[in-house]
Amino acid sequence: MLAASFVLVVEVLENLAYLANASNLVLYLSEYMHLSPSESANSVTNFMGTAFLLALLGGFLSDAFFTTYYIYLISAVTEFLGLLILTVQAHSESLKPPKCIPTTPNIPCQKIHGAKATMLFLSLYLVALGVGGIKGALPAHGAEQFDENTPRGRKQRSTFFNYFVFCLSCGALIAVTLVVWIEDNKGWEWGFGISTFTILLSIPIFLSGSRFYRNKKPQGSPLTTIFKVLISALLNAFMPRSSSNVVVSMATSPSPIPDSKEVAAMENGRVLRAIFEAPSESLKFLNRAVLDKPISETLKCSVQQVEEVKVVIKILPIFACTIMLNCCLAQLSTFSVQQAATMNTKLGSLNIPPASLPVFPVIFIMILAPVYNHIIIPFTRRVTKTETGITHLQRIGVGLVLSILAMAIAALVEIKRKKVATESKLLDSTKPLPITFFYIAFQYLFLGSADLFTLAGLLEFFFTEAPFNMRSLATSLSWASLAMGYYLSTAIVSLVNSLTDDSKHKPWLSGANLNQYHLERFYWLLCALSGLNFMHYLFWARIYEYRSKGRGNV
Repeated sequence: MLAASFVLVVEVLENLAYLANASNLVLYLSEYMHLSPSESANSVTNFMGTAFLLALLGGFLSDAFFTTYYIYLISAVTEFLGLLILTVQAHSESLKPPKCIPTTPNIPCQKIHGAKATMLFLSLYLVALGVGGIKGALPAHGAEQFDENTPRGRKQRSTFFNYFVFCLSCGALIAVTLVVWIEDNKGWEWGFGISTFTILLSIPIFLSGSRFYRNKKPQGSPLTTIFKVLISALLNAFMPRSSSNVVVSMATSPSPIPDSKEVAAMENGRVLRAIFEAPSESLKFLNRAVLDKPISETLKCSVQQVEEVKVVIKILPIFACTIMLNCCLAQLSTFSVQQAATMNTKLGSLNIPPASLPVFPVIFIMILAPVYNHIIIPFTRRVTKTETGITHLQRIGVGLVLSILAMAIAALVEIKRKKVATESKLLDSTKPLPITFFYIAFQYLFLGSADLFTLAGLLEFFFTEAPFNMRSLATSLSWASLAMGYYLSTAIVSLVNSLTDDSKHKPWLSGANLNQYHLERFYWLLCALSGLNFMHYLFWARIYEYRSKGRGNV
């Protein structure tokens, strides 16, 4: 736990640096770079989606060629460079488009373009590359510090994942309060500057734990194993079967039997048993990959390799079912912020920046995470008499249900907001509406709770279920799900605008004034899609069998 504590501190700083800008970026792009609300929203979701998708690259490189230790250091330096460029651009007026002229509202503001736009998006995607590498390496690096062969080690690892999400929230709390306030009141160069300093500070803190770390040795590309098994099974399926060409046992496998230490460190459950037995009956078409005389010696696979690929295939439907939830989460950084910006954001004499709204779910997560770990989990362990108490898939399912409720609440709040705008005759105005922004807090609260249940559950589920040599890559699927959710949000917005655009009506989500949007219809659509997605999830969760001991049923 001492080694993992350095990882937790670093995660606070890393997420502070990232979220301080991501949570408020939509306003920076619309107010200072003069992009429209929908363009700003899509730019933010594309940026955040790319950052999380690149976690797969970080996880792959950690498993295949480097260690999680070196991938973190390389990624932190990359993110530092991107933030440094953003700071310089925000500070220099000559690197931004001309300011809008308030006295001539009929003249549209000049959008950022040319070399200035290149500088903006180059720096953003350098940050995305760095964030992706860190997200792909850091959770797995922390989880590797625990002994999974003892109940105490597995329980500590579960605690680590819960507190990893807690530390995400600690960084987010500082980001969406202090740093966002500084960005709105002192200037964006100060906000970017704080993020730049924070990510730089995380590097020596991470290095200070070096003598305590256990680092897993890279074992070659996991993708090579996956493609080898799939191609071998496909090609061998066309070969005639004979008595001399049958599925082999591990005794005739080309891979050597690992020694006792490797076995203890690598696997348990079915994959461990497969080292000494024939392939399992699930996904039988892959068993063709272990024929005694394959179509090519290069494609000869061991039983262990086949069983590892089966595990990967089985967890992919669970991964796919979480994408819709993350599509809903994407709204917290886009339309929800823009909604709040149209409302009364005053709390007494204090003016609250709209981008600070995530403080509600963040505080709730910081309260709920310790309660969950120290009260709920011990209680459920006693009741269910299982090691985990609540299974990973049950935890993910709770998050999916909460996301459905969140979208329904978001739609109702938007109906209320537009009703106030209509009654106040401010539909065509950009003035703040006489309705408190606390209404938006409800959707933030439910989506934040959904994020706590789902993200921690996914991280631990992928790490414990994945084969030993694919753990960093598998853990990165948690972040890739976030990426796919952001991209899906962009795609749905574009598709909705395309389908609702005709000569009689404007698109639902188009224009410069959010009061003219049909945002409530968009939220109802997301609510319906989330409901269908949950039914899909239930199917896969009910038939999934854990390969790790002590997990119980779904």
